[in-house]
Amino acid sequence: MQTSRIRILSGLIFLFALVLATRLFFVQVINGKEYSQSADRQYVTQTAHTFDRGTIYFQEKNGNPISAATLKTGFTLAVNPKVLTNAEKTFEALNTLIPLDRNFFLLHANKKDDPYEEIAFRVPQEVGEKIGALNLPGVILLKEQWRFYPAGTLAAQVLGFIGYDNNNLVTGRYGLERFYNDVLKRESKDLFVNFFAEVFANVAQTIFHGDENREGDITLTIEPHVENFLEQELAQVSTTWKSDLVGGLVINPKTGAIYAMGTLPTFNPNTFNTEKKTSVFPNPIVEGVFEMGSIIKPLTMAAGLDSGAVTPETEYYDAGSVTLDGATIKNFDGKGRGHVPVQEILNQSLNTGSVFIMQRMGKEKFRSYFKAYELGEETGIDLPNEAAGIITNLDSPRTLEYATAAFGQGIAMTPIETARALATLGNGGVLITPHVVDSITSRIGLSKKVVYNKGKQILKTETSETITRMLVRVVDEALAGGTVKLPRYSIAAKTGTAQIAKENGGGYYEDRYLHSFFGYFPAYDPQFLVFLYTVNPKGVKYASQTLTVPFMNTAKFLLNYYEVPPDR
Repeated sequence: MQTSRIRILSGLIFLFALVLATRLFFVQVINGKEYSQSADRQYVTQTAHTFDRGTIYFQEKNGNPISAATLKTGFTLAVNPKVLTNAEKTFEALNTLIPLDRNFFLLHANKKDDPYEEIAFRVPQEVGEKIGALNLPGVILLKEQWRFYPAGTLAAQVLGFIGYDNNNLVTGRYGLERFYNDVLKRESKDLFVNFFAEVFANVAQTIFHGDENREGDITLTIEPHVENFLEQELAQVSTTWKSDLVGGLVINPKTGAIYAMGTLPTFNPNTFNTEKKTSVFPNPIVEGVFEMGSIIKPLTMAAGLDSGAVTPETEYYDAGSVTLDGATIKNFDGKGRGHVPVQEILNQSLNTGSVFIMQRMGKEKFRSYFKAYELGEETGIDLPNEAAGIITNLDSPRTLEYATAAFGQGIAMTPIETARALATLGNGGVLITPHVVDSITSRIGLSKKVVYNKGKQILKTETSETITRMLVRVVDEALAGGTVKLPRYSIAAKTGTAQIAKENGGGYYEDRYLHSFFGYFPAYDPQFLVFLYTVNPKGVKYASQTLTVPFMNTAKFLLNYYEVPPDR
């Protein structure tokens, strides 16, 4: 009997200790930051600029997280004109530590009937501490936190930024800040409670708190060094060719993980409010649709191979042009090549050859493959405002619409859905889900990988292998006359040059083009697919002239940086 009582008492003590330890863990560790901030507010006035928000991390190739979006702590500088003894001297003292506009300061400092005037925001913590050490009468420091993007413009359209909604609440406005706002936001809580009441109360709620499980930090698939290299290459294209728009991405064609995604022009999310054109905020890789041109020809070729309409040995007669529904389609140079194998459709980017494959397939079969690529649908990427491609021409009874679609005109796609479709050529024929978030770490410290849908099989594995061999020949034999091929690595690639449609629907510009370039490598076991495009480059006609060098530079960097073994 005595032994039973001791056991019961010991069990109760153990249970009490477990509850106490659990609650202490949540109060001191999980909510420690909030309690620290509430303690600060006992000594420093709270401002409307004080808030909390989850962190976004880039991820280096070794898994090391690098801060992409975080919080920075500092002060709001204010004055009490009723207490200021000498506004001029106060200005001189402050101006040695922080640049201030004299007229602005004196205007506010001389409002003797006002006890509070804000002078400066986002004063760095070290500067604020120096100001505080001066003990200037009438000078007020208020604790402030704000969103900070340590890498500046890097991946700006991917990250987005935060602003205020109609209810004056902080919310994500673009990019991941918007898409994952429910994860990154922090619901305000009344932390001015008795500590011991907090320790012992609501234990079950503490352990099973839904909001804290949902809220957290996010870690990206974006590799900061790869992102930086890609953006440098894009900047070089923009500077050299004075393009209206330049963009690109690096994606794993097997998993859909995006290592880099960039667009120019861009912006700095730390100073987004200084931008004159809000058009730089959206991400055109996800939100913009373009006629892609000849970069679509490999998709046509793959469909022809997969359906059995053609084989690599098939030949066709190239007359240089073909007339359908009263319209004449020509090759880029208007010349015919006579009897040629279908490999030359890719090597020489022959429009007539793409039309030949479509006709061999038939309109219905051709349309079924292009819809299987999901070119007219969203990819499901974890970024906001994704647009769907426009392929309504493939519902037309006219053969001409299918013919132009076969070489990438008359249909429009987003760069991301184009890259996803092109990934099927190298990954065994599977439609992947592109994504930029790798994992979410909850506020209680539990990390969980984000699981994305495994895509459907749309091409046979042998089709993927065949089209890859054909695209490797394009690089080895045709691209820049074979001078850019890498002797130790196989690369499958294709350029694209598309005419840009006039805004009023009256045909195409004769002197404006969209250039694109895609390639994956090592070709027969690809780890990377690089997609580049530039809109309206000046003084140049073909994508091979504008994008070959940046593509090859990026390929060499990736192979070297990730120490990929040679495959040939």
